[in-house]
Amino acid sequence: MKIAIYGYGNLGRGIEAAVRQNSDMELFGVFTRRNPETVTTNTEGLKVYSSDDILKYKEEIDVLIICGGSATDLPEMTPELSKNFNVIDSFDTHAEIVNHFERVDKEAKANGNIALISAGWDPGMFSINRLYGSAILPDGNDYTFWGRGVSQGHSDAIRRIDGVLDARQYTVPVPEALEKVRNGENPTLTTCEKHLRECYVVAEEGADLERIENEIKTMPNYFEPYDTTVTFITEEELKKYHSEIPHGGSVIRTGKTGFEGSHNHVVEFSLKLDSNPEFTASVIVSFARAIHRMHQRGEVGCKTVFDVKPADLSVLSSKELMAHLL
Repeated sequence: MKIAIYGYGNLGRGIEAAVRQNSDMELFGVFTRRNPETVTTNTEGLKVYSSDDILKYKEEIDVLIICGGSATDLPEMTPELSKNFNVIDSFDTHAEIVNHFERVDKEAKANGNIALISAGWDPGMFSINRLYGSAILPDGNDYTFWGRGVSQGHSDAIRRIDGVLDARQYTVPVPEALEKVRNGENPTLTTCEKHLRECYVVAEEGADLERIENEIKTMPNYFEPYDTTVTFITEEELKKYHSEIPHGGSVIRTGKTGFEGSHNHVVEFSLKLDSNPEFTASVIVSFARAIHRMHQRGEVGCKTVFDVKPADLSVLSSKELMAHLL
């Protein structure tokens, strides 16, 4: 299948690397809003096109992977591009997923295309594990902890603030809360009791630092519910101490079984990632395979990870999956 990348930042470069590891895929090219002549890829001979010209290649692309930010890019890009392409994105503003789904579903269905939104590790793989946990242990509680690591979406949201040159945002679990959950204590935890948010910001010279800090801390869905610290640093300090993009986290389901509810269980799925964008890209690419197969079977409209058969994610045949993984 032919995969095209729309947007060439950290995630786009991750997609480029991930496609190379999948024998049933090839890269068609990269589409960018920048001047294509200024974009250098890591793959020799990979073509870079202007995003303005994308409709010229409509018949040559099986799946278009949209690598934009959830704050402002994806709410506009995914519905628009789903009019002409099978698309997939990593929209991660949890509170807006239903609205985003409805907008994309309308356009994809009207034009006979398939779209998958919110692919990645959370939302994405963590979502699936939350579903499994709650289905298996209905008498129980869900807990999700992220980090310590760099959130690409939150960092991007900070960079959109006027006067900000660059930023890194770390999501940090509160150790005491995580320990209580793993011990099966079933604590009731508020948003602030589970996570902290650490922001390291490079501001333009002369920028109003107090305004920037206030805009960060009061940003709905991103920072407003959390205990957030903002530290202003130089560009050199950012490159020296915050150039990597690690992340990870855990989904934990605690629950009881038995007639008296006397047996306690703790189920945990966890990730420790050296590169958030590269791992996210690897998840997205596997779901790109799935929606390509689903579309070949005649499915249209918007989908989420809950709608995908596990077998559709793998390059292996059904018999191979049974023989080696079941």
